[in-house]
Amino acid sequence: MSKNCKVSKYEISEVDGVITFKNKNTTIGFIRFNKKGEVEYIFVNPSFRKQGLAKKLLKLTKQKLGKNLIPQEPISPLGKKLFDVKN
Repeated sequence: MSKNCKVSKYEISEVDGVITFKNKNTTIGFIRFNKKGEVEYIFVNPSFRKQGLAKKLLKLTKQKLGKNLIPQEPISPLGKKLFDVKN
């Protein structure tokens, strides 16, 4: 089931374990996760980085699942830094 709502300058949609931020022109970022709380993939479009969007994606996912998130291996150095700070 898809859920959509307008937030600021982008739309948030959630479908089958993927939360996506997008605007009318492009995908801004997304996170893919499973019910165990494992983050399988997180991506933010390079044009939209350094705005806290990855942290927002993690926060939304954590709220949805109601548990701490676990990065799946292998995790990139940037992803590790994000999890060390946020989770």
